[in-house]
Amino acid sequence: MAAATTTSERTSAKILLSSLSAMVAESATFPIDLTKTRLQLHGQSLPSSSSSTRPTATTAFRVAADIVRRQGLLGLYQGLSPAIIRHLFYTPIRIVGYENLRNAVDAGDRSLSLLSKALLGGVSGVVAQVVASPADLVKVRMQADGRMVSRGLQPRYSGPLDAFRKIVREEGVSGLWRGVFPNAQRAFLVNMGELACYDQAKRFVIQNRIAEDNIFAHTLASIMSGLSATALSCPADVVKTRMMNEATYKDGKAVYLSSYDCLVKTVKFEGIKALWKGFFPTWARLGPWQFVFWVSYEKFRTIAGMSSF
Repeated sequence: MAAATTTSERTSAKILLSSLSAMVAESATFPIDLTKTRLQLHGQSLPSSSSSTRPTATTAFRVAADIVRRQGLLGLYQGLSPAIIRHLFYTPIRIVGYENLRNAVDAGDRSLSLLSKALLGGVSGVVAQVVASPADLVKVRMQADGRMVSRGLQPRYSGPLDAFRKIVREEGVSGLWRGVFPNAQRAFLVNMGELACYDQAKRFVIQNRIAEDNIFAHTLASIMSGLSATALSCPADVVKTRMMNEATYKDGKAVYLSSYDCLVKTVKFEGIKALWKGFFPTWARLGPWQFVFWVSYEKFRTIAGMSSF
């Protein structure tokens, strides 16, 4: 009984510390995430637009500069609150879930292969994303609302609670999980690359005495995991963002019939490169996000008297 209580307390502490670290990381890197989302939506017609011409090219810097020019610096934090709410569910489930699965399968000898770690990371990510998908949907919709405002259109939502209410009223409860399949696909790829690569890279750095188990090792591991996660997940992220931003309009029509339809239409009208729209801002965000998160999380664990991740 005492051992079970201790394990439960340690799991609760990990959940708390991972949530706190995720909140810090999300707040620090959110402007980059907003820029990435707007860049991925660039080229997608707004509800009031009927234009079928190929969109002009743009860059992450131009998108960010346009946000600041039209909405001020606070415009870079459009949708931060649902993003924080999302991470209160998403990050603890995937981080603590992965660690518990790894420890259960590995039996403590740290001999798991990279492929096994990738599978465990992907599964943890899918479960976490399905649970957190409604908050992710609201975040994407609110980020996209700023784009509508910048073009003189009325925003759809006045805040996170208003977004939840309107989505449920207009699209049903199931509407909160719109885009859940591309979302889950992306989560599988992101966590497969992020968690497995961070875990493996960190062990490699430490075992080969490139660095001790310190901030330098955590930084190197986070950079490598961020790059692999971005390369794997960017196409699914583009599809996810577009599917989640889309609502069913009054005439009952929708731009995309399915994730596959979204993928095909994106490539058809914008080219294969469109699937990697936002690659550099995504990587630019994942790198700093993982650096802030992992350094904070590892430090918090040390302070709490826990072992390294």
